[in-house]
Amino acid sequence: MKRQLTERAAQDYEEAPTAVQKAFDKQMRFLALNLRHPSIQAKKIDERNDVWQGRVTKDWRFYFKIVRDTYTMVRIVPHPK
Repeated sequence: MKRQLTERAAQDYEEAPTAVQKAFDKQMRFLALNLRHPSIQAKKIDERNDVWQGRVTKDWRFYFKIVRDTYTMVRIVPHPK
């Protein structure tokens, strides 16, 4: 599967702390290999809009869509608690 970031997700990435960027990069490698990798904890959170959530760290999440053979990251944000 391919991976891409929307303009908004790329901005989120640039604004995130360096440790979060590194963790996100690692999670993207796992995602490319296996959507169900335990570290990612991917789950569909919006059935109607086909939006998924994945874990970057304990405190950060990424949101993405799956379109054909591409994972499109739409946001990378602190986890709402």
